Amino acid sequence: MNMTDPIADMLTRIRNATQAGHRKVEVPASNMKKAVAAVLKEQGYIADFVAVDEGPQGVVRISLKYFERAGKRTGVIEGIRRVSKPGRRIYADKTAIPKVRGGYGIAIVSTNQGIMTDHQCRRHGVGGEILCEVW
Repeated sequence: MNMTDPIADMLTRIRNATQAGHRKVEVPASNMKKAVAAVLKEQGYIADFVAVDEGPQGVVRISLKYFERAGKRTGVIEGIRRVSKPGRRIYADKTAIPKVRGGYGIAIVSTNQGIMTDHQCRRHGVGGEILCEVW
């Protein structure tokens, strides 16, 4: 099966697994997905990720993170949304990088210096393609 937007597929799998209360989720591996998972781990949205060479492509196993509130388990990721899509790419220069939820969340940006958060883009003075927003 040919997939049009692998990043959107990864985000959807994470969103669905979080809502269902799963501890782990597997996504087909790619360097871009590993970089996005690394940013999510660095920012504290996921517990861990590991790249496993299984089959022809391999998989990225993502361990999800949850809060325990009043006996109820809620995901650390409240929302995750794809911004730039194959049909409509969204780019922003260093002065127009958006703030997510008033600075409460992060935007993951693909730059010429690699995948980084909106905060890092402002610090380094670079722009790029806004991949997704996480809050």
